[in-house]
Amino acid sequence: MRDYLLTLCVTAAVTYLLTGPVRKFAIAVGAMTAIRARDVHREVTPRLGGIAMFFGLCAGLLVADNLQNLNGVFDLSNEPRALLSGAALIWLVGVLDDKFELDALLKLGAQMIAAGVMVMQGLTILWIPVPGVGTVSLTSWQGTLLTVALVVITINAVNFVDGLDGLAAGMVCIAAAAFFLYAYRIWYGYGIEAAAPATLFAAILMGMCLGFLPHNMAPARIFMGDSGSMMLGLVLASGAISVTGQVDPDTLNLFEGGTREGTHAALPVFIPLVLPLTIIAIPFADLVLAIGRRTWNGQSPFAADRGHLHHRMLEIGHSKTRAVLIMYFWSALIAFGVLLYSVHSASMWILVLVVGLSAVGLVLLLLPRFNPHVPRWAESVVPPRYRRRRRR
Repeated sequence: MRDYLLTLCVTAAVTYLLTGPVRKFAIAVGAMTAIRARDVHREVTPRLGGIAMFFGLCAGLLVADNLQNLNGVFDLSNEPRALLSGAALIWLVGVLDDKFELDALLKLGAQMIAAGVMVMQGLTILWIPVPGVGTVSLTSWQGTLLTVALVVITINAVNFVDGLDGLAAGMVCIAAAAFFLYAYRIWYGYGIEAAAPATLFAAILMGMCLGFLPHNMAPARIFMGDSGSMMLGLVLASGAISVTGQVDPDTLNLFEGGTREGTHAALPVFIPLVLPLTIIAIPFADLVLAIGRRTWNGQSPFAADRGHLHHRMLEIGHSKTRAVLIMYFWSALIAFGVLLYSVHSASMWILVLVVGLSAVGLVLLLLPRFNPHVPRWAESVVPPRYRRRRRR
């Protein structure tokens, strides 16, 4: 665990320290986010934050390669090199887009190429668990098609949700934290070495987000741009592909004799195998709704609008900060709820806890003007908006 924490801290430190100089560079080259009708920010803000995040990724992989307990990942697997190749390609396209505003179809093609580059180097889905059937091995073209689809969907899901200060980085960080705990349990709990790359990817992804968030929280001093959001989506998808498509579920003793009855009886343990998909549930839902909405209105699926989930929350009265925190809450509830259920699937209290927290989340979501107040003895340590108004 210490080596993973060291890798995370180095990644976060490099990202944090480079973001300031990158901001000055973005201003110098004119990579600025203009104020558009669909935007919620009201000041011209530099982007290209993905540059600092990419070098944080490189630093994390370099440190891990030189740690005794982690360098085996590089010796026994080609997945870290595949990740770096795909990330470098999508990052370069993102940098060009942040500066020159590339066509949406060109970016989509680049995303597919980046996914194909990773597939060629071995980062691909080999099999998938199917409830009621068992482990289904995929042919080469099936694995390639599914891998490319997952990478493209995740990249665009993260890119679509990047609309408020700190929103995308925070949600991806939460997802990476839940994913790290799951992959770490598979690696050290079950002794399955195939989960080691996914564990490393999650730790580095957390570092990239944590290093960038102090610069990106409201009011943001810099945006990550497509160079950052697309890269975050690719790294998140890479971890999902690694652990879901490379770790054979049979090695986890999920199936009782390999029969259909045994698989059906063990259905709850399939949940952690789809955890990589559930951790992007909120961004994915936003992506699906956006595509459906734009297609229904006769627009291109890639046409920007103000119909995303965070835009709707602002319209019903939430502040930017509250909208971000509520999205954090729902992301954490889904990701960690599934994670807890995968560990204690027979415990009823987990279901009760998730239902109770969901009710709290709905109250916070539907009552945007509800402002909780703290006791008077604690008013000196909280922001003024949480203090009771004194009568004069």
